[in-house]
Amino acid sequence: MTSAERERAIASLAETRERLLATVQRLSPSQLAYKPAPDRWSVGECIEHVIVVEGAVLGLIQRTLAQPGNSPAGGAADELLMAQAVDRSQRLNAPGPLVPTGRFAHDQLLPEFEAVRKRTSEFAAATEADLRQSVFPHPVFGPLDCYQWLLLIPAHGKRHRAQAEEVMASPEFPRAASAS
Repeated sequence: MTSAERERAIASLAETRERLLATVQRLSPSQLAYKPAPDRWSVGECIEHVIVVEGAVLGLIQRTLAQPGNSPAGGAADELLMAQAVDRSQRLNAPGPLVPTGRFAHDQLLPEFEAVRKRTSEFAAATEADLRQSVFPHPVFGPLDCYQWLLLIPAHGKRHRAQAEEVMASPEFPRAASAS
């Protein structure tokens, strides 16, 4: 990873962290739990999904880097990949283990997010591994190198922050914060 790539990853992780927190940190439990339809996720479920995916992806990156490098991905350019990851015009279904299940109480969501984002940011700042030389497949985007996977973490968070904003824009979304 070049110094410019490292700076980009760190900046993207920090920016998406700040924007997610600014969007959801003042929501009440009832606002976090509100679902616009039975088959749609609540804001709290979006946050839980971001936490679970980020932890899983970071673990996959670290396990992949612990093995001998394989050939570079040679797939989509970083910019195109990030644009596709954030694009909400196509709905994607999360694999079973990544679907929200209520793993965290509402008051645990932001501390859990902060903890996983801190681990990811520390990894991005400290790793000496050549992230471009190790590849593993993404179920939608195909083979990606570990740097692209690292960039997907904040892009994924941005995608689900946008989803949370869609939920909050629902006409029936509870407008007044409540203690429930």
